[in-house]
Amino acid sequence: MSDEKRPRIPRGLKGDGAALWSYGFRPFFLGGAVWAVAAMALWIAALAQGLPLGGDLGAPLWHAHEMVFGFAPAVLAGFLLTAIPNWTGSLPVSGRPLMGLVAIWAAGRVAMAGAGIIGLPLAALIDAAFLPALLVIASREIVAGRKWNDLKVLAGCAAIMAGNLGFHAAVLAGGNPSAWLRAAVAGYVVLVLIIGGRIIPSFTRNWLNQRGASRMPVPFNRFDMGVIACSALALAAWTVAPEGRATLAFALAAGALNAARLARWRGLAVRAEPLLLVLHAAYGFVPLGFAAIAAAGAGWLLPVSALHVLTVGVIATTMLAVMTRATRGHTGQALTASRVTTAAYLCLFAAALLRPLADLTGAMGLMEASGALWIAGFGLFIIEHAPMLLRVRRQARAAPGPA
Repeated sequence: MSDEKRPRIPRGLKGDGAALWSYGFRPFFLGGAVWAVAAMALWIAALAQGLPLGGDLGAPLWHAHEMVFGFAPAVLAGFLLTAIPNWTGSLPVSGRPLMGLVAIWAAGRVAMAGAGIIGLPLAALIDAAFLPALLVIASREIVAGRKWNDLKVLAGCAAIMAGNLGFHAAVLAGGNPSAWLRAAVAGYVVLVLIIGGRIIPSFTRNWLNQRGASRMPVPFNRFDMGVIACSALALAAWTVAPEGRATLAFALAAGALNAARLARWRGLAVRAEPLLLVLHAAYGFVPLGFAAIAAAGAGWLLPVSALHVLTVGVIATTMLAVMTRATRGHTGQALTASRVTTAAYLCLFAAALLRPLADLTGAMGLMEASGALWIAGFGLFIIEHAPMLLRVRRQARAAPGPA
């Protein structure tokens, strides 16, 4: 939906209320970015100094869990709690209900970090509470607003929730939770396919229209539906059988289709505005991710490398792109990227490329460099955007929704 056609709704609390609790994107974008930095710093310390993390879970699984089920759900919550009111025309979740939801998320981070003290069963129980709560709230708002077409977004959220529950169940049973991690990552990628297919051409069209361009991105049509269906099939096959021949074939097809889809959105035409170009660049990791899945299935790439192309390349870069744009839009700032924002994008793109390269070369230094670039990317976001998230919204400008 274009910014101009989206219903305008009352935004947040009264002027004397705390700005942080006026809209979901404020505490969750800030909290997610802070945890992205803190959790990665702890992971680098575990690699370099042997810092014990996660108790019996172990540092590698703790790291995987906190990236997929700790950091990413916070950003997802911030997006959904801000986008859904724009989709439905309802009031946003704010004040004490928002505080409660943030507290549930934060309790999960503390519990998982302290699993060695309180025990894995209790830590899993505390952590598992957040995603069901978010799904209930999102479902309630979409159903109440009778926005049935937006229910498909909840399918990706449900896959992520199921992945977290399955992860904990597998660990507690002494099994391997890798398939559940892949299921959750697949859920995030499907959300990028659905939501990215909505916002990227829409924002691009608005930007080009303001500059009098004649050629516009191709609107959503049956081709896009086919790309999403093929991609979902490839992701399902990867979840169940990452090294299967069918997975390789589906992934190659999905990669080619997503590259063609991206080409229809006229990304090069917006290269003058990094705040918009970054969305196209982040989506560019989707075909790269499917190519990595195929390469891993053929034995040319480590499976963990393919996983990181999706988690860092697709999911994290898309989230940073959305966080910067939504924060600026909803706090009355100009929708243009500063040098600091552009540097944050470049840091995260470099981290996404270095991480699989570290697996290919076996160079531990590249892995730590990737982690340092991740910290730099989200650290720059915090430095520049935390004041925007914490202060009262300027009323002089109308802000578009994040989707």
